Amino acid sequence: QIQRALRSLGIPLDRLHIMKGHMIQDMCKGLSRETHAQAKVRMLPTYICSTPNGTEKGNFLVVELCQNQVRTLLVTLYGDGNMSPQMMYKIFDMPEGIMQGEGEALFDFIAQCVSQFLAETTSPETSSSEERLPLGFVFPFTCRQTQLDKAELLSWSKGFSCSGVVGKDVVQMLQSAINKQEVGSNGSGGQWLSPWRGWKSSPGQLSHVDVVALMNDTVGTMMTCCMEGRPCEIAMVADKGSNCCFMAEAYLVEMAEETSGRMCVNTEWGCFGDDGTLNDIFTPYDESVDEESSNPGEKRFEKMVGTLYLGEIVRHALIGLTAEKAIFAGTDITVLKEKGVFTIQHILDIINNEEGTSDVKRVLEVLGLQASERDCGRVQQICRAVVGRAATLHAVGLAAILSYMCQTRDMETLMVNVGVDGELFKGYSRFEEILQSVSRLLSPECMATFLPSKDGSGRGAAMVTAVALRLAAQRRVVNEVLGPLRLTRADLEKVQALMRQEMERGLGKHTNATASVRMLPTYVSHTPDGTERGDFLALDLGGTNFRVLVVRVTEDGISMASEIYVIPVAIMQGTGEALFDHIIDCIVDFQRKQNLMTQTLPLGFTFSFPCQQVGLDKALLLTWTKGFTASGCVGQDVVQLLREAAHRKQHSGLQVVALLNDTVGTMMSCGYDDPKCEIGLIVGTGTNACYMEEMKNVGTVEGDEGRMCINMEWGAFGDNGCLDHLFTHFDRVVDETTINPGKQRFEKLISGMYLGEIVRQILLVMTEKQLLFQGRASAKLQTRNIFQTKFLSTIELSNGLALRHIRAILNELELEASFEDSVVMREVCQAVSLRAAQLCAAGLAAVVEKMRENRGLEQLSVSVGVDGTLYKLHPRFSQNLQKTLKDLAPNCDVSFHLSEDGSGKGAALVAAVASRTARAGQ
Repeated sequence: QIQRALRSLGIPLDRLHIMKGHMIQDMCKGLSRETHAQAKVRMLPTYICSTPNGTEKGNFLVVELCQNQVRTLLVTLYGDGNMSPQMMYKIFDMPEGIMQGEGEALFDFIAQCVSQFLAETTSPETSSSEERLPLGFVFPFTCRQTQLDKAELLSWSKGFSCSGVVGKDVVQMLQSAINKQEVGSNGSGGQWLSPWRGWKSSPGQLSHVDVVALMNDTVGTMMTCCMEGRPCEIAMVADKGSNCCFMAEAYLVEMAEETSGRMCVNTEWGCFGDDGTLNDIFTPYDESVDEESSNPGEKRFEKMVGTLYLGEIVRHALIGLTAEKAIFAGTDITVLKEKGVFTIQHILDIINNEEGTSDVKRVLEVLGLQASERDCGRVQQICRAVVGRAATLHAVGLAAILSYMCQTRDMETLMVNVGVDGELFKGYSRFEEILQSVSRLLSPECMATFLPSKDGSGRGAAMVTAVALRLAAQRRVVNEVLGPLRLTRADLEKVQALMRQEMERGLGKHTNATASVRMLPTYVSHTPDGTERGDFLALDLGGTNFRVLVVRVTEDGISMASEIYVIPVAIMQGTGEALFDHIIDCIVDFQRKQNLMTQTLPLGFTFSFPCQQVGLDKALLLTWTKGFTASGCVGQDVVQLLREAAHRKQHSGLQVVALLNDTVGTMMSCGYDDPKCEIGLIVGTGTNACYMEEMKNVGTVEGDEGRMCINMEWGAFGDNGCLDHLFTHFDRVVDETTINPGKQRFEKLISGMYLGEIVRQILLVMTEKQLLFQGRASAKLQTRNIFQTKFLSTIELSNGLALRHIRAILNELELEASFEDSVVMREVCQAVSLRAAQLCAAGLAAVVEKMRENRGLEQLSVSVGVDGTLYKLHPRFSQNLQKTLKDLAPNCDVSFHLSEDGSGKGAALVAAVASRTARAGQ
């Protein structure tokens, strides 16, 4: 009988694994908005989004509502790593009947306790105080919390049943009661503990006391364990009840609105198994305890592990074994039939003595039980089994949380500190050993270090309050720093109007010269219509490498072959003749390899240098960039230079029909698949746009019929000062350190070449303001252009911060960063990239609205061909751009197509359209 009883209280390892899986499933249900109501593990958000970092300082008041007492504390932190907080406290006994009386009377009593407590710390010479005194409220009842300082009571328990409180915000009720009190009003008598000198309260109204946080003791346990200079992200309370909390990824806590960083979740795991998942391990003893409880069928997990119930489980086991004559033969066990007679203290006294059974005999005799040596041994076995099972079940719950944290943080291994408190943890000598060994068996990928808590509901509650104030102060400064980058709708509408104004000036014959948006005619008058056919050559020259392509356009689509050629530095910086001779040599080499030497194919030339275009195949080079300095080229027609080189090389099979830039090529490459594509957009290292304008509006070119593609060169928008109101301190610093200060101002707010540097400047200012990296910037962070724009994409990539990737970036920058630093970095990157997308959208809104008005349409339907690494690779840029554009131009339906090789395929299509229109003209 004894062996059978012990077996029923033991749980096999495979069953523990199954239970861990069920716990994780129920945790996920509790976190999901859709399934939260059905979950037994409630996973309640606490709105605590950070743990202490040691910089917290100030005076903090704590009020804890206990079983039949109110405890008040005053805690002073010195910002010294929280190693030596100064504390005083006082305990007030509750008057009889207040727990079942009116709610208002309860909160008035609590406020009187606060008043009395502060009156006895008042300095007579201090007549007033302007210092706000923050208060943390430990309220150990089930609440629906919607903010750190807002919690609606769902139900009373533990003998409380005050009227008029359920469904009300208990924080507001306490604040209202405090505001009515005066320091020095009569309070219940109490006994002073821990004499303290320090903060002095002032007499008068308690209006300077602000209730800023509400929490339970589990959360306080976690926070107090962070005070030893080590972060703690899990807390477990193994006491009369049982609970656990941990820092979850905030985006997974769907019942809260917060999506950045982490949030402490109160699991309320006591109800785990109420759906029947624990039925197979529920013993007859557990069934008896459950039936005799005040809430049968509820909190089944807690009834197997809470010290309030362990004595009862042992009592029923002893009754059952006595009935089977396995123990206490011939002994009167009437005493065991009294509920509550066998307590957790009796159990601990029995099991903690490893030497002999004399202590067991003494405990049983005190209870009135005469026990033989064999009885004592068997009672000790039962007690160990019950308590060992409780420790094991705590370990299963912990293992579920550890594995869940490891998975959701995308980590291969997790090392974490766990704060532990409670009667069972403190009283059972093997509790920690069982917790460690079983959790390691179930979650071998996780390593937990256990930290004993010191006054979780007092000291820990002060820490919750202190962290809340630190975060609120930090939030104010972060908002102050990032505020100038956050654009309102009115800001964007103004940018849209200014862009439209500059476009009109750029198109005007007499105003073009002074316009910041140049609106250059490209002499491309048609987009592809799908009837283009044939083979076409394309050149793409824009840097130290250039490409030669052959593009075949058939009924079945487009196919391409290409080769990349290097331009040696000596040729880039030599003579123009040598440069263009080299280009012709490469074209000949390519044609020979492609068996094209006998054909004369139309050629489109993408030439990505500043030009004044005076015809489709005629463009004057204005200046070299990108390291080119070839002589004899500036001011010359680039197409003519290429033709002359072909003549020198006696290569007659060259027919250059069009010269264009990559923006026009982007529009044309998408236009082949979508005839509605009449806009090109580049958002990469630089930014630019082009679109099809009505010829009658292009004052810089003769003729009024048809349309022409206009190369806006919008990167220079704002060079005339019209965007100065948007330029922040960070933008000005970045602009001043570029090779062209005061130029390309719009581009410097948007393009990938500059966004990383803007972020770096913001990070430097935030570090200086002690908001990041503990105020210490690494030498690398102080290096210009070290923060690459691709870092923004990585940091913003996912909701749950992919910490491994961010850590890699931080290591590259030689920065020691906390998790909170990573969250702030992400917010900085989001602010910078969002502004860039919104400004780009405002410019595009001006373009599509002008096209709609040009054509006299109520609703315009148009497509945009887009290229550029920022648009293509950043996880949110395209989404933010399109959302803002829809908002600013609601009468335009705009589709976006990613361009494939605008400077290659697009150049060939310009040549193809030119050939088609030439044939049509003939």
